[in-house]
Amino acid sequence: MVGLQMQDRQLALRLRISVGWLAVALSTLAACFWAFWGSIENFHEGWYHRSWTMNLAMMLGQYLMLTIVFIGSSLVAIRWPRVGGTIHMIAGLLAAWRFRGAAPLVIYGSITGPLIVMGFAYWFGRPEPRRWAAGVVIGLPLLIALICGAEPAWRVAGRFNDGILSARRLTDNGVDLIWAPRGPGWPDDGTSWEEAQRICRYLSEDGLTISENPENIWRLPTVEEAVRSMTRHNQNCRGTWDVARGRAFYQKMPDKESPLWDIHSKVIYWWTATELNAQEAYIIVYNGQVWPRPKVARWGYLGFRAVKDAK
Repeated sequence: MVGLQMQDRQLALRLRISVGWLAVALSTLAACFWAFWGSIENFHEGWYHRSWTMNLAMMLGQYLMLTIVFIGSSLVAIRWPRVGGTIHMIAGLLAAWRFRGAAPLVIYGSITGPLIVMGFAYWFGRPEPRRWAAGVVIGLPLLIALICGAEPAWRVAGRFNDGILSARRLTDNGVDLIWAPRGPGWPDDGTSWEEAQRICRYLSEDGLTISENPENIWRLPTVEEAVRSMTRHNQNCRGTWDVARGRAFYQKMPDKESPLWDIHSKVIYWWTATELNAQEAYIIVYNGQVWPRPKVARWGYLGFRAVKDAK
């Protein structure tokens, strides 16, 4: 009888250890995913401030925040299982309320569901040894962030920036255009496609003011003009636009650099004049990718830069 009781206790202990490591595995997987996403997105749409302090604050407070949250809550749960388990379950319920308008599969399948499962697993499980569990939760996401962020960080650190935000004439790769100076024709904020078109029509000849009457001097670049104008390290990337496939091809990948882009602006997408249909138009990303987007989109990082024919 004593032997059976000991076997039962050992079996229960092994079960609790297994459930605890299941919780650790789920937490680590979630933290690694957000470390992967955050380290890439941080250098894709972030890291544009002139201050390193501001850039680091944005990286930690926005792009790597969920990684930090998963690591921190997991460490609490490893040390205090029931406290940490409760935190996970409450976070899952709060997420369901906060994102209640999103698709159920996204909310319950990728956020609320995993958090609830982690909460129960931490509540009943006991990952042993705890030191190893903590090392896994911290070490793997940190490694993922360093590996995935290394190339983007190196690329951003080497961006070409001449600091000139006035009108620029680009004559290469079959295009001869003057690009508008910083101002209403090259705003540091987002706008819809229709509004961008309207601003271009009323833009003064020097590109610095909005006229009372239509001037019809400036316009949005076509998608082919934008693709052919993309640069990297102050050299044209020899881009071409495949109309049939709706894809851009480059000899060298463009980047967010002078003379076209402002490396200190949050804007990373531009509208083009090329319409896909009545509801959508093409946008171009600083890295040369071309996507269709709804014309009514007004995202802060989706702007435009007007052009006019140099001749």
